[in-house]
Amino acid sequence: MFQPGGGEWSTQQQAFERVAGPQIHVAFHASHARERTRCSRGRGIRVPPGIAERRQDRVKKLASEGMERGRLRIYVGYAPGVGKTFAMLDEARRRRARGTDVVLAAVDTHGRQEVSAQTRGLEVASRRSDADGTPTEEMDVDAVLARRPEVAVVDELAHTNAAGSRNGHRWQDVEELLAAGIDVVSTVNIHHLESLHDVIEGITGEAPADTVPDALVRDADQLELVDMTPQALQRRLAHGNVFPPERMDAALARTFRVENLARLRELSLVWMADRVDEELRAGPSPARGSEPATARERILVAVQGRPEDEPVVRRAARMAARRGGELIAVHVIPGAGRDDAPQLEPVRELVRQVGGRFEEVVGARVPDAILELARTEGITQVVVGAGRRSRFRGFFGRSVVLDVIRGSGPIDVHVISHEPTSQRPRVTGRVATGLSSDRQLIAAVAGAIVLVGLTTAVAALDRQMALSTIMLLYLTVVIGIAFGGGLRPAIPAAVVSALLINWFFTPPVHTWKVANPEDVVALVVFVVVAASVSILVDREARHRAEAQRRGAEAEALARLTARVAAEGDPLPELVEHARTTFGVDAVSVLRRREDGDHEGGNDSGWVREA
Repeated sequence: MFQPGGGEWSTQQQAFERVAGPQIHVAFHASHARERTRCSRGRGIRVPPGIAERRQDRVKKLASEGMERGRLRIYVGYAPGVGKTFAMLDEARRRRARGTDVVLAAVDTHGRQEVSAQTRGLEVASRRSDADGTPTEEMDVDAVLARRPEVAVVDELAHTNAAGSRNGHRWQDVEELLAAGIDVVSTVNIHHLESLHDVIEGITGEAPADTVPDALVRDADQLELVDMTPQALQRRLAHGNVFPPERMDAALARTFRVENLARLRELSLVWMADRVDEELRAGPSPARGSEPATARERILVAVQGRPEDEPVVRRAARMAARRGGELIAVHVIPGAGRDDAPQLEPVRELVRQVGGRFEEVVGARVPDAILELARTEGITQVVVGAGRRSRFRGFFGRSVVLDVIRGSGPIDVHVISHEPTSQRPRVTGRVATGLSSDRQLIAAVAGAIVLVGLTTAVAALDRQMALSTIMLLYLTVVIGIAFGGGLRPAIPAAVVSALLINWFFTPPVHTWKVANPEDVVALVVFVVVAASVSILVDREARHRAEAQRRGAEAEALARLTARVAAEGDPLPELVEHARTTFGVDAVSVLRRREDGDHEGGNDSGWVREA
């Protein structure tokens, strides 16, 4: 085992060597203060309404009392069993020997005798009890806060708390301890990081159930990588030193394959190297003094509020973390329509967890709104997702991805390929029609193909079908076109259908003449009915899109109201929200003078407030 600084091995370290095998400990210490991102509740658990808000209120209250925030040290591993908990407890014993007040707030030994031996002589905090008084394995945050140790040892940062807990995840409990000025030593596996969720699923075939926001781990004051070769870890597993045999299932067996462990180990080493590189870029060097090496990257990722946005956001978050840049996600409300809010909320939550900022803007055209925000915010790179549907739309009409690339100018554009995870109703549109031009074009092309096919099939029957039946068939096609594309493709389809009926099926055939006056009336009625149905369908689409637009505005206003209410000074929040929503470079707030004294030649009676 190698530790920076050298020194002889202690008896505990030698025991650890026997238990864990050859190891490398790589320590990474944060040397500069970072602005900590407020983390919202994690994914994978339903938290009762109000719990997250109450936790944030408690954190704010503790911060407002002038307490210095505690320091966070995290032992990072690439898989269970590499020795994170042992290393964490070893540090707790060293601190205890130096006279530091240390309390074990939450430690799971997993039945390992060597790890259990490390807890002897250390104070263990009481665990939380259920309403009926039954003790649980969950950490009692109130008891730790009341005890107020100098250092709290909290194992498994990504642990999901049991139902009824004050917080959904253990990392939220740690946030409260840090806000109270208590130093925390914890552990986490690399596969629990939110930004690596899709990468881990690709390696192991299983999506991690519990995740930790990247911002919390990245902003830790100290990160230490606990490493072990995959072969040594497999030997530990075979000897029962990681999990008892009854706990091994197919999922764990697949994770602990040598090739999977090697890939997870490589991922952890690369992630830690990125953190070291990020620290070096942020800190001064003798060659350049206090100036940074390069301007900070700002990465903008466009989202639609769909499940397939998640891998795109995670990829953008990894790019931002690797470059030490800022991540901004944008959702464009396209004038007359928008995606449903329940589809957008998980994406907004994911952006918060990976340490990004979420913005919503209104724009008649999605590509223009994305590029306008990119130029306003000084974005250096734009990330957009593209699936099969995007390529299909690019063939038949305009494509958001292609338009962004064409108008990006000096801004780099990254196109991330993804497959749609579910088919959901699309509600997009323009103010003029309520239906998108792509949808109208596709409906027109599909309608033309169906009309040609219908005419060929009916003509092949050699007039074995009555004229009224033929008209009903064509009317059905026109109604289908109206539902698919609205008024614009349906009206021409109705006229073309009447002409086809006249030419092929109304005596005398293959002429524009109509011998029977009743057929003339039938053709006129056909066109009127088809046009009327098309108008009704188009009007309904307009009303639906307008209702969704108003609902989107009301929802945005409600979210802004909640954010303003949570801030002590709401004016900066209002100004910033107005600037990003309307895509302007600057916003000024003016206040009318009440004393009537107009200084500086300003006769309007208004003064600038912000």
